[in-house]
Amino acid sequence: MTNNDGPTLLKSKMFWVGILYFAEGFPLGVFYDVFPVQFRQQGVELWKIGFMSLLGLAWTLKFLWAPAVDHYRHHRRWIFYTEALMGLVLILFSFYATFGAWVWFGIGVFTLLSATNDIAIDGYTIEMLNKREMGLANGLRIGFYRVGMLAAGFILILSDYIGWHGTYLCGALLLALSGTVILLFAPREQHFVREKTLGLSQELKTLVRHPLAFGTIIIFLLGVLWLVESKTKWSDNVDHFWQYSVLVALILFSVSIFIHKRKNITPDNNADITRGPMFGTLLDMLRRPYIIPVIIFILIFKLGDASMGFMVKPFWVDAGFSASQIGFVSVNLGLVLSIAGGIAGGWFTDRMGIFKALWILGLFQAFSNLGYAWVAGVLPHGSVVQEGVGVLWEQRMLMYGASAIESFTGGLGTAAFLAFLMAIVNKQHSATEYALLSSIFALSRSVAGWASGFGAEFMGYSGYFLLTFFLSFPAYLFLPWARKMMDYAESRKEWHQE
Repeated sequence: MTNNDGPTLLKSKMFWVGILYFAEGFPLGVFYDVFPVQFRQQGVELWKIGFMSLLGLAWTLKFLWAPAVDHYRHHRRWIFYTEALMGLVLILFSFYATFGAWVWFGIGVFTLLSATNDIAIDGYTIEMLNKREMGLANGLRIGFYRVGMLAAGFILILSDYIGWHGTYLCGALLLALSGTVILLFAPREQHFVREKTLGLSQELKTLVRHPLAFGTIIIFLLGVLWLVESKTKWSDNVDHFWQYSVLVALILFSVSIFIHKRKNITPDNNADITRGPMFGTLLDMLRRPYIIPVIIFILIFKLGDASMGFMVKPFWVDAGFSASQIGFVSVNLGLVLSIAGGIAGGWFTDRMGIFKALWILGLFQAFSNLGYAWVAGVLPHGSVVQEGVGVLWEQRMLMYGASAIESFTGGLGTAAFLAFLMAIVNKQHSATEYALLSSIFALSRSVAGWASGFGAEFMGYSGYFLLTFFLSFPAYLFLPWARKMMDYAESRKEWHQE
């Protein structure tokens, strides 16, 4: 815990942003880089390794238990205990490093703890920062999150020298150190007047008596079910899965209407619904003015960027670039440039304001797509590229330039966008609201990636990349509501700490 006489570095919020998001990025890197490599070296079948990715649903669904983190607060303790327990999981892996049935449980626990750690870190960071610091903080966040993922790659390299036993112990030590440092030295959480909330059973009873709120929750849960099913594909093995799901939802909604009419409930009873521990935050958000156009804005602000992103690597391959060329420029150099773009975008956001940064940096983000559209129009690709014929130097420079611009401007836009998400949440429910809003953003990215293959196949790379440029602009129609939401959040004094 810091005090006025402590070291200057420990009092810097930006220092703690770096530590926190390194600690958030490292477990994700372990999941995607370390586990698959070790298991494949043991000869584990590819389908089993691929199935392991389903355990990553914890990051997608973390908004479901984010209210628990908000309710019990003490974010630094959440961070410490989740990181300590993740370290314990890695220690167990170091001693029992052979793939077996227990591995599914161990990795599932690891991803659940990591997702909970993310919730606590996001909530703690939002409460720690003021509006004028969110731009630079998100620029640093982008950078250190990826540094954390790179650190997982570093301990993967160590496995060739110290074995998997030593590799997992190093990972556990890193988690233990970061969690302990955050608990002992990070600034204390801000204090809020705790709102009086309903009990869980009371919340559910209240919801059932109010059809509009209950119907909203049913639609929300159907969306969650769709997210899970899109990963697991369990409906393929169940006849009429969605028909039955919708039928059950309609029956529940009908029961709610019946109870509502029988009890003769008046609209005044709606006040208690937003005090529930599970769905209260969601319903409170949906009651705010401008929320529907703001949700649409969140869904589509990075639509052009997301729609192009999934097709960039296939375009490199079809243009004749080798895996090493793609890895060095599009991945490694792109990582550095996106971090630089994030920091530059954060600096610009803090000086010009979040709203102005949104539309200005959004333009840079959109126009970078034109670079790939032009390169796709002048470079041979697909069947034109003959096997064994290298890419000309001039062609490489064109592709490298388009990649560099796209990586840098993508970081610019992301810093401003994440600052916007942080600025509009209620700090008393920061973990839950930010988890919900970021999940909305992730949903649009997934849908855009799914549709991008059809678009590129039908229109060709050049035409499709040009289309993604125009897909960046519908979000600008919703900017007035985004600004109103920021003003509304700023005016709500009860959202701020006491």
